[in-house]
Amino acid sequence: MSSATAVLYDHPGPKARRRYFVLTIVFVVLLAAAVWYLIDALNSKGQLTADKWKPFVTGQAWTTYLLPGLWVTLQTAFWSVLIALPTGALLGIGRLSDHVWIRVPCAIIVEFFRAIPVLILMVFAYVFTIASFDVSNPMPGAIIGLVLYNGSVLAEVFRAGILSLPKGQTEASLAIGLTKTQMMTQILLPQALTVMLPSIVSQLVVVVKDTALAGILIQLEELRRAGAVAAAAYRNLLPTYVIIAAIYLVINLLLTWLAQYLEKRARTKRAGRGGPADVGLDPIAIGAQAVGMQPNLSKGNNPS
Repeated sequence: MSSATAVLYDHPGPKARRRYFVLTIVFVVLLAAAVWYLIDALNSKGQLTADKWKPFVTGQAWTTYLLPGLWVTLQTAFWSVLIALPTGALLGIGRLSDHVWIRVPCAIIVEFFRAIPVLILMVFAYVFTIASFDVSNPMPGAIIGLVLYNGSVLAEVFRAGILSLPKGQTEASLAIGLTKTQMMTQILLPQALTVMLPSIVSQLVVVVKDTALAGILIQLEELRRAGAVAAAAYRNLLPTYVIIAAIYLVINLLLTWLAQYLEKRARTKRAGRGGPADVGLDPIAIGAQAVGMQPNLSKGNNPS
């Protein structure tokens, strides 16, 4: 522990350590008792017998119900993310525009769709696709609803990520003669993406989980709905939903791992080509290095 951290942290004394030890033992005992009570209750209802879990060992439940439902879930989430990311980026950048005719409509769109629950958006989108295009497949309605809601949320993520950058980045970009489009695409967005990546991945996890809402009202045959059909067929509700929860957990853990990998790679790549960590704290040097220019920082050469 560093000295600066030690100043802000009071080490517990002997009495406090004994108190923490006793509380830890009490908590572990209560937790063990709760787990035992839950297992005993499930066992008394016959939910932990081998027959309840047998369908997931033979493979028929996977090929007939779970894997087709998982494929629909992944398709819906993939297309929703693929459309929502650029939509959110455009709306977020539009809210930062100097032009009122761009900024105000983008703000209205973002605030409107961000305020409406995604379930309602799915229902309206489903009715719209049926009435306008005579499409009986509920997937387009689910995708439209997810894009409208998550695109508006991602717009705020992009806007907040860009605004979180030091003001000197914008000033340095304008000082070396970049246009606003060049400044946004070559200076601000690459740096903001690293900052925004955890929030973006959190929203992607929300997209994957929200696909289950489409199976509730608009009958999309996604993973949860397919699992419910399997549970009714095999009369094993609890084991089926345990398997479904495990599948969602694996998918979201993979998304989190991918985000950490991309964030680490982006930081390494930017530092390797002379990013902010290599050129010091001077914002003009940072901006110049980002666009491949050689900054002239000698005295008397004031870029302004």
